[in-house]
Amino acid sequence: MTTVTPSVRWLGLLALLACLFASPSWADSPCSERKKTWFLPGKISCSHQSTWIASGALSSRQVIYQTPAGTPPAGGWPVAILYQGSFFALDDFVYYSNEWLGKLYNEGKTIKTLLDHGYAVIAPSAPADLFWQTNIPGLSGELYPTSTDFTFLSNLFQAIDNGHFGPLNGQRKYATGISSGGYNSSRMAVSFPGQFKALVVHSGSYASCSGPLCSVPDNLPADHPPTYFIHGFVDTVVPWWSMDMYYDRLLQQGIATGRYTEPLGNHEWFDASPGKVLAWFNAHP
Repeated sequence: MTTVTPSVRWLGLLALLACLFASPSWADSPCSERKKTWFLPGKISCSHQSTWIASGALSSRQVIYQTPAGTPPAGGWPVAILYQGSFFALDDFVYYSNEWLGKLYNEGKTIKTLLDHGYAVIAPSAPADLFWQTNIPGLSGELYPTSTDFTFLSNLFQAIDNGHFGPLNGQRKYATGISSGGYNSSRMAVSFPGQFKALVVHSGSYASCSGPLCSVPDNLPADHPPTYFIHGFVDTVVPWWSMDMYYDRLLQQGIATGRYTEPLGNHEWFDASPGKVLAWFNAHP
């Protein structure tokens, strides 16, 4: 009969704890997740870095970002650019399930999912943290290149290529965002040709649309990136049918597209959003 001394038991316990804390769920992610309990709300927290990018001769905007843990691939990390929705600034990557707009929690899950699967995440700020200029009357058409958004995003993309954010692959850029950020994701196809591998428009539609005021051009850019749509069927801010027009136009032109409709969903992120975004990006390397 073998007798295990107390010191050996302690060594075994320490080894077990070391394995737990070194496992991928603890060590191989810049994010942590606390599940909701009776006493505490759920929490997603991803570490982030911050920088400022010029949006004009005398102005600049904040950009927060993070890269995955581990060694980047040979060409650098692929990049997911996440555009904020109207009035919901992305000042950090911390989300709680009990916040008054709790559905934003799924935005946090989307960020964590992308980081955990090898995508750097960059979250640039809209003007004054309000909304993007893509569908502002007077700027949404030929004058868009005069907007501060255009200057800011052009400088952002150049900074990615210059290594400002670390070892990123500027040839593998993806974009998504909700509401105003969804429209701005579409703007990438219209005003930044050849820059993006794929887009996910969440609770939005074509770049210049605004809620029920929506007209999709008869001819979309021939190099329009593959685009996926995530939308609530009872969205009271951006009608589902406005997304459907855009989706149908892509189908007619033979451009890769797809969509997910949340049957009872309103204007919000969904439980399905993180997986849908990741799957679409992965499908277009």
